[in-house]
Amino acid sequence: MSPAVRSSLSESNIFAPDDVRAAVAVKTITNKGIELVDGLVLPSACIFIGGRVFLWNVPPITTSWDAWNLDHFKIFEVVIPRPEILILGTGEKSLIPPPEIKKYLSSIGVQLDVMNTWNACSTYNLLVEEGRRVAAALLPLSHRQWDNAPSPSPLTLQQ
Repeated sequence: MSPAVRSSLSESNIFAPDDVRAAVAVKTITNKGIELVDGLVLPSACIFIGGRVFLWNVPPITTSWDAWNLDHFKIFEVVIPRPEILILGTGEKSLIPPPEIKKYLSSIGVQLDVMNTWNACSTYNLLVEEGRRVAAALLPLSHRQWDNAPSPSPLTLQQ
């Protein structure tokens, strides 16, 4: 085997499909936000999908999901390839979403797993390391509202 081939093999995950982007991993979560392994701190909610991170403008979940609607999850309908699992980190505590959210995600082929954000970060990192098609939607430990950002209007969760 030539040195060039040996070098390229040592830097590649031979089990990953060619179109898989290197995953973004979470280092820790604090009251300041979600810290990535590269040191970047995301102070607000975010979505990890397909090796990328997107800020996610969502309302806080205090004790209920009243301000949430299915529009907050539409990204999972249009992204290709669609994740097989969505890990939803609901902040400091695990708060079960309304059945309509799980039903909607299931209808588009996405399994929903809900847990506190600390456990969601660990689970996401583990599943990515295993090569699974996983996404994480993570809420920080303390909610930070975006300035001047439009939000989907709170509609009922019924479709």
